[in-house]
Amino acid sequence: MILVAGCIAEEYDYSPPSITLGSTGIQMVESNIDWTRVDEYLKETEDIMALAKQQPLYRVQASTEDYIQFDHQDFAIQQLTVSVWQGDKQIPLDMKTETTFNFPSQVGEYVVEVNLVSDNGSAQYVANILIE
Repeated sequence: MILVAGCIAEEYDYSPPSITLGSTGIQMVESNIDWTRVDEYLKETEDIMALAKQQPLYRVQASTEDYIQFDHQDFAIQQLTVSVWQGDKQIPLDMKTETTFNFPSQVGEYVVEVNLVSDNGSAQYVANILIE
C-alpha cells in the first residue's frame, strides 16, 4: 500500500492592499498607511489634498454607483469609509454595502478618500475626480 500525503501551499499577501474603484477604474493612491502584519509598513503624507491633486483627474458621472476592489484581501475589514472633499469641506458618503457607495449628485472637482481599518492596520487612499 502506498500512501501519498501532501499539502496545498497557499500564498498570503500581508502587505497593504492596492485599491481600485471597480466601476469607474479609478486607481486610488496610498496616502497614509500603518500596517503591522508581519513587517511594519508605515507611510505618512502631510498634505493628502496636494497628493491627490498630483494624480490624474478621473471623470465620473454624478450619482454613479461604485465599489471598492482590493488587489488582495488577506485581512478582515473592521471599518471602511468613503468621503469626498470639495475644498476644505468633507462629505461622508453612505455605504450601501460593505464596499459599495454612490458618488455625489452635485457636479464639481473633488478629492475622494477611502479609509480602511483592518485587523492588520489602517490605510488611507486618495484620488482626484471630476463629477460631471
